[in-house]
Amino acid sequence: MYSFNYQKVKTVADAAKVLAKDGDAKLLAGGQSLIAAMKLRLAHPSEVIDLGAIKELSGIKADSKAVAVGAMTRHAEVGSSAAVKKAIPALASLAAGIGDRMVRNMGTIGGSLANNDPAADYPAAVLALSATVVTNKRKIAADEFFKGMYETALQKSEIITSVSFPVPKRAAYMKFKNPASRYAIVGVFVADFGTGVRVAVTGAGPSVFRVAAMEKALAAKFAPESVANIAVPEKGLNSDLHAKADYRAHLITVMAKRAVEAAMK
Repeated sequence: MYSFNYQKVKTVADAAKVLAKDGDAKLLAGGQSLIAAMKLRLAHPSEVIDLGAIKELSGIKADSKAVAVGAMTRHAEVGSSAAVKKAIPALASLAAGIGDRMVRNMGTIGGSLANNDPAADYPAAVLALSATVVTNKRKIAADEFFKGMYETALQKSEIITSVSFPVPKRAAYMKFKNPASRYAIVGVFVADFGTGVRVAVTGAGPSVFRVAAMEKALAAKFAPESVANIAVPEKGLNSDLHAKADYRAHLITVMAKRAVEAAMK
């Protein structure tokens, strides 16, 4: 690990000031990605800005229309929240299935989204549920937030403060996970809003993406058979030691079908 300066800030404004001054500074949320990268010397931040003391960044607020989750809220909190289970059970289930117990008790939703790992679970929920990512500067629609592998719409000194999820009519998330890391080799989140359906896929490509053909078919008839014969092209999908592109393409259809089945229960 390279040397660095550590700061534990008390406000979002203080954190933003450090980011604005130093282009090599990094925010520390749960640290599940950053600390590992620093240990391997893959990351060399000059300043590590700890957001852990900013209380207003944590917490969950839910009603019949939306669920708002603070950026520093841990995965375990979302997964065990009675309010989230009542409003969007699929979101609670997704959070409860992230990594292992240590990751869930340390990792945060804001950190996960800002990092935008191609195999992370939360991006699928954010995109499928048409969530809004709130920062210290603006509100960013899910369709505009994810730009590519480890790339988002966040600008310099912009910090995620919360995420607002609209409550769907029904939804479910299914993933084929790596048995060691429990990252998604392929994960599919399906959300039915009554007025339309959104289908988001994580793990399969360089970044989370939607499947328009499945959305159209499910909008016409929300049933497993509607997506059973829809094939996603393997071109552009990830291919590595865990799964080749053609297998990931196959898994997208399988996981989508299972997600629809789960959402109908």
